[in-house]
Amino acid sequence: MSEETSEVRKFEAAAVAAVLLAFAYFTLNWGLEGLIHSRRTQTVPDLKSRSIAAALDQLAPLNLGLRKTGVEFDASVPISSVLRQDPPAGTIVREGKTIRVVVSQGGQTVLAPAVVGLPLRNAEMMLRQSQLSLGEVSESYSLKQDKGMVLSQDPKAEASVERDALVNLVVSGGPPPAGVSLMPDFLRKDIGEAQSWAAGAGVKLDVKTDAASLFPNGTVMTQIPAPDSVLSPGAEASFLVSGRKGASPAAASKTFKYELPQSGSESQVRIVVIDKYGERELFNGVRKPGTKIEAPFQETGGARVKIYMNGILVEERDL
Repeated sequence: MSEETSEVRKFEAAAVAAVLLAFAYFTLNWGLEGLIHSRRTQTVPDLKSRSIAAALDQLAPLNLGLRKTGVEFDASVPISSVLRQDPPAGTIVREGKTIRVVVSQGGQTVLAPAVVGLPLRNAEMMLRQSQLSLGEVSESYSLKQDKGMVLSQDPKAEASVERDALVNLVVSGGPPPAGVSLMPDFLRKDIGEAQSWAAGAGVKLDVKTDAASLFPNGTVMTQIPAPDSVLSPGAEASFLVSGRKGASPAAASKTFKYELPQSGSESQVRIVVIDKYGERELFNGVRKPGTKIEAPFQETGGARVKIYMNGILVEERDL
């Protein structure tokens, strides 16, 4: 067989293979197109603000798929709900189409700073620095705080809230006028002080003891009503005091020490201790960098101290 004849046959075989391949391609393509075009059309529903589970339930009967392609912050759409979709609602598609969605992570959140014990102006500045806004400001008489100082806040310090949320404050209106009686603050004081006050104010006392307390004997651990509560005529007050025997105040008293960082500027420092009897303030004031703070406290066991600088929690310690 000549080389020329061999080359001709190879060419013919290649041509036949190409024809068969082209035939197979067009046949397969025609079949797929026929299969696709044989599917029914559906109208894409509106999935916005629906949870992923609800969106899947809505798409399943339509034989449409769902794929999450991203997440974004948006306070107007609940967390884990559909923020946007592609194709948009109302689009005509064939069954088997996958709807792509972006899911909301809700609004961006921040931590509320601790502004209790600060002047109102300072508290408002601190809220702005934390990307929050001052909400309703109400006034209440107080024996504990000078006029204009923050008594309480809502939401509380360290609460996770959405950016630009409102924080409502109650500020001190100073001591009450004549005719208005407030409950003094007897926490961590001797029950004898409360008894002397009650005798003069005509208030009936209900005193219970806690023998397991680590406080010196007779120390007030809880009181009802709370400090600065308005007292009505014939009011009653309940106290829980330490029933520990043989413990002197000196034996139970300790000092908490904290040193501010050497760099930076003056900071508003607030130190609070939390135990099974609640939260109490050890220190609150403006101090320069490098200042050493010593705050006396009474050991209770299982207590934890929190240190705030300019309303931001910077450290926690177990006592």
